[in-house]
Formats: sequence, structure tokens, C-alpha cells
Amino acid sequence: MRSNIKSYIMPTYGERKLEFIRGKGAYLYSNKNLKFLDFGSGIAVNSLGHCHPQLIKSLNNQSKKLWHTSNLYLNKNQEEYAKALCYNSFAEKVFFTNSGLESIECGIKIIRSFHKFHKNKEKKNIITFEGSFHGRSFSAMSAQKDKKNIKHFGPLLNGFIKIPFNNLAMLKKTIDSRTSAVLIETIQGEGGIRPTPIKFLKEIKRLCLKNNALLFLDEVQCGFGRTGKLFCYEWSKIEPDIMAVAKGIGSGFPFGACLSTSAASVGMSKGMHGSTFGGNPLAISVGRTVLNEIIKKNFMKNVNDVSTYLWSKLNELKKNYKEIIEIRGVGLMIGIKTKTNNLKFVDLLAQNYLLTVPAGDNVTRLIPPLVITKKEVDKAIKIITKVIKEIND
Repeated sequence: MRSNIKSYIMPTYGERKLEFIRGKGAYLYSNKNLKFLDFGSGIAVNSLGHCHPQLIKSLNNQSKKLWHTSNLYLNKNQEEYAKALCYNSFAEKVFFTNSGLESIECGIKIIRSFHKFHKNKEKKNIITFEGSFHGRSFSAMSAQKDKKNIKHFGPLLNGFIKIPFNNLAMLKKTIDSRTSAVLIETIQGEGGIRPTPIKFLKEIKRLCLKNNALLFLDEVQCGFGRTGKLFCYEWSKIEPDIMAVAKGIGSGFPFGACLSTSAASVGMSKGMHGSTFGGNPLAISVGRTVLNEIIKKNFMKNVNDVSTYLWSKLNELKKNYKEIIEIRGVGLMIGIKTKTNNLKFVDLLAQNYLLTVPAGDNVTRLIPPLVITKKEVDKAIKIITKVIKEIND
């Protein structure tokens, strides 16, 4: 019977044919030894590229000392890294996770615990936005209220109110004494690379303060240097109460964190939350190295220089080819909206050895490693131009 099974993996990812066996810097090499320029970064994960020498060194060193003890015991490296994260952000407390989804779950529990602690019994609603993506757990799906998920996995959880993105009038109408928090991606990723306007973000913060609600930012995809600052919210000069991060934090190693102020996490006492693997010695060793690399003196300057160069080249393409409808995003988190179906566009780019990632609103994501060079940008632009010409012929 089992000999008839083509794959023993659940088919949730569909059929996958392209296989990679090694990577270096901004490049991946297939099992057929074909070289691909990676502008997908494992979906905005490989912030320092593939097989960064410092990460290899850090992981190798730690692997010879200690892999796992659980969070029942003190881990001074964990404490030091948490301090570094807080020192470089708004936060005062950190909970380590294994993924962005877990960071979102933790943040939602912080919101609930905060209002429970202060006996705000009426505050049960979290406002979210159309086009958002916070993960695939039941609470995340409930926050997004995606029609597909409602159809396949309903009934979902109560307590989430979804409103139009970047609609201040609707936000003012919706936020009230029952609102516990506002949850928003600083830049929508899966929704089509839609940055939250700074003015709108400032208004959200103001309304949260006015209504005793918490501001919960999802920077799972846009955090850790992708926009030219360590965290995207820094461009607005406002600070959240809670923030979920992951992806680039480990540059490929499964890792995440939920950051919070002391005031917001006041209700999170012993036994309120936990993780078997979160913040294990291997993850911490990698995370510390990633952060140390990103906060080096000229790292962000290079991100901004290269991203400015990439944006200029893309804008030239937009002027020359009507195939491109819009270029959107911030820094090295860029979306190209085309007339051609984005799945077809992504496939054509891959056939020409450039890896990208599709997103909502018919957008193709360019989310390369933060260490790319202008030479690699030129190579990517050459491939994109070639594909567009082929489409138009």
C-alpha cells in the first residue's frame, strides 16, 4: 500500500521541484549545480546571506559546549542577549520564541494579561487590518479573518475586529473603551508590501494612549535591518508597547522574540507562558552574532546605500516598461506590482536564476540578504529586464 505514496510530507506546500544543496552569500546552488541569485532570502530570513562565516563560527563553537537545558535553568548568555535587544529598542522585557507565529501568540497573551491585571474587564477587542498576515495559528487566523481560513478552519476565535488598512476615520470610529490593543504590521508583507504610513502609525499610537489600549507591532518580516534601521518603527519615532520579531533575527536559524515594555508585560508572571526550545543556547549564540553584525558601524549605511541604488534602478525600469504598475516598500523590502500574474512572473525570474517571493495584490517581493552588493543588484536588474522584455514580445 505504502509504495503508492509519492511523498510522505503533507501537501500543504504543493509540489516542489527546485532543490538547493548549498548556499553562500546571496547565492544558492541547486542539486544540478545551477547558481541562483537569491532575492527571496528564505522569505526575508537570511539577513546575513547564506553560510555567513561568523554565524558558522558561532554555531560551531556553541555546538561543542551545550545544545539544550530548557528554561528551567539560568542562561547568562540569554540574559545578556535580552539586554542587548532592549538596549537597541524600546523594550524592557523579552520572551524568546522559535518563530514569528509564537512571538505573535505571546504578544496576544501579554495584551490579555495586561488588562486582566488592571481589572479592565470590558477590554476584550483587538483591532486588526485588512491585508494583514500574522501567522497560521487559530488566534492569528482569527486576527486576519481571511475568507479562506474562515471557510476551512472556522469557527475562529472571538475578540478581533478587522478594519480597512490606513483608514483613520474607520479607526476612530472603531476604537473605544472595549479596545484592548491595536495589532498592525509596520509593513504588510504577505499582503503585498504595503508600508503603514508614518502619519497613520502616529495616529494609532495617539488613539491607543487616549483609549488605554496597547500598540502591538508585527515586525516579523520587516524588522532586523530590512528597512535601513534595526526596526522599522524607528522611522516614525513612536514606540510600541509590544513587538513581535523573528525571521532576520536568526538569519536562517529558527528563532524569534516578543519584546515588551515592563508596563505592558506586568501581568506576565511565573507560569503564565513558556517554551521548551525558545532561547536555547544554539539560537542565542546565533542571535547574538546576527545582532552584533547588524549594529556594526557601517552595516546600516551599506543597507541604505544599496537599497537606494536598487530603488533607482527599479524606478528606471518602471519608467521604461509599462509592465510595471508600481514599486512599493522600504529599504530592502520591496514589492513590484506587474500586469502579468505574479506567480508567472516569479516563475519566469526563477527560470532565469533569480529567486523572488510572491505576495498579495499581485506583487512580487524582492527581499534579498542585507549584505548584497551593487554588482548583485545590477545582475538582478538585468534578469528582471530580460523577463519583462520576454513578456512584452
